[in-house]
Amino acid sequence: MSNASIGERLKYQRKIKGYSQEELAHRTNVTVRTIQRIEKEEVSPHLNTIKLLAVALEIEVDDLVPLENPREETVKKKWLLLLHATPLAGLFLPLLNVLIPLFLWIHKREDNRIYNEHGIKVINFQITVLILAVLSFISLLTIEKWGFMIFISVIPICLGIIIFNIIYVVKKNKCYYPFSIPFLSLKKHKTFGMFLVLGIVMLCSCAAPKQETVERLDGSTITKDSITKKIDQLMADAEVYGMAISIFNDNQTVYQKVFGYKDYPNKLLLTDSTNIYGASFSKAVFGVLTMKLVEQGVIDLDTPLESYLPKKLYEYEPQTRWHDDFSSLKEDSLYHKITARMCLDHTTGFKNYRWLEEDYKLRVHGTVGDKYSYSGEGFIYLQVVLEKLTGKGLEQLAQENIFEPLGMENSAYEWKTRFDKDFALGHTEKAKSLKKDKDNEPRGGGTLETTAVDYTKFLTAVLNQKLISKESYDEIFSPHIRIRFKKQFGEEANTITDAYDDINLGYGLGWGYFETPYGKAVFKEGHGSGFVHHSVLFPETGKGIMIMTNFERGNSIFKELLEVTLKDVYTPWEWEGYILYNQ
Repeated sequence: MSNASIGERLKYQRKIKGYSQEELAHRTNVTVRTIQRIEKEEVSPHLNTIKLLAVALEIEVDDLVPLENPREETVKKKWLLLLHATPLAGLFLPLLNVLIPLFLWIHKREDNRIYNEHGIKVINFQITVLILAVLSFISLLTIEKWGFMIFISVIPICLGIIIFNIIYVVKKNKCYYPFSIPFLSLKKHKTFGMFLVLGIVMLCSCAAPKQETVERLDGSTITKDSITKKIDQLMADAEVYGMAISIFNDNQTVYQKVFGYKDYPNKLLLTDSTNIYGASFSKAVFGVLTMKLVEQGVIDLDTPLESYLPKKLYEYEPQTRWHDDFSSLKEDSLYHKITARMCLDHTTGFKNYRWLEEDYKLRVHGTVGDKYSYSGEGFIYLQVVLEKLTGKGLEQLAQENIFEPLGMENSAYEWKTRFDKDFALGHTEKAKSLKKDKDNEPRGGGTLETTAVDYTKFLTAVLNQKLISKESYDEIFSPHIRIRFKKQFGEEANTITDAYDDINLGYGLGWGYFETPYGKAVFKEGHGSGFVHHSVLFPETGKGIMIMTNFERGNSIFKELLEVTLKDVYTPWEWEGYILYNQ
């Protein structure tokens, strides 16, 4: 009988004495019902009741009360220690702080009432901790200054409570968990409570912050946090203090962020709605606009442009300060062969701008259509012809065909008074701000005013082949002229090289072109008035990037940015004249 319960001992002693339950009840004044419940182990009798029964049976109290088994006590303490200590595994793998004690509680709660009580308290506390951890992370992202303090304080406090209870349960077999939400109760409805716990665990699992990633050309991924940290590092190292960047996956924007200042000396922050001078990003928009007008039958790509007009272009009276004055072409015998295709792929033979000529007079160099030579004047020539054919100015044509359909509400080829509210200044290499030029007349090659959000909309439309047909985009994104010169600008712009033969470097209609193992790539840069931009799209993969900076040193980090964000090691950065910040 050494391991028998009170009920078994009472029944044994009563039968030895030959008493029925009614007789024992009569001798002790303990009711028959109470004796029956004790023997069936439905109740734990009070010590005074046990004494009355022992006197009536003429035995010692110890003959009815089973002695505690030291080994059993040790086992119980170990199980309690497991219940309270295993949540520490959650420090290494989220959710284990709930799942392990939940598993132990389910399997041990029927063995001993103390396992049930302690298990419920541990589980309630650990679910509360899980919720607090999620909320603290949200506060870190949303609450300035205090959010960080909340975030770093939650874990140490909860860890301290766990360690306290591990010690407390070993010494006293008791526990104390403040602030716990009572998901499980010591009362009935245990099944409902258990399902509730499992549901909350699953919910927290789904709500737990996941690292969002960007997929690169080679299929590898990089987290958005890593991209942000890399940009911060590059900007600091290169002393570039203003930047907007958008990255595309599957033809959609997956990363869009602005950094730094629109006015560095006055520490005015750049935003995604800040007006930014687009420089030669203008040409990419103008290329799409021209193809729209080709689709409308306004012109043909390969018909000499002058043939559309009733008189020679140089005979027209200039309507602008300078850009539609073609009087110098009266002495040129080659310009009349220039087509829209030649204007867009930079083979007109015009210099970039007329003021680069010694006498400031525009003329054709070489044979038109024969050689790549970057020329903003070619875009102006095409623009003026289109304006005369349609009777509409460039700004009106762009608004009707590009900006309004895409919702580019803060884009124009001319300065708008509404831009005065929020615009970026360009900066020199020494971070000195430059005066904003607001009196430019609309020119297709270089007067675009836009924002990071608006130009991202444009590139998204291009990737998704909106505005014009697939056939028109195929025309734009084809190599109409091969490029075999060492540099795009400067003395080496006429030096022949085979360095870019492996990527088939060339030019499409308003966009540069090269080839990669992941299909063709099209790019457009921009540079002027302290602004330096770069964009490259990979239409066959749906990937791409847009970088806009308002610092002359901006292009010094483009190479590394392209490699880190997209694994683009193919862009001909040396041809584009990008001087790296660390060289």
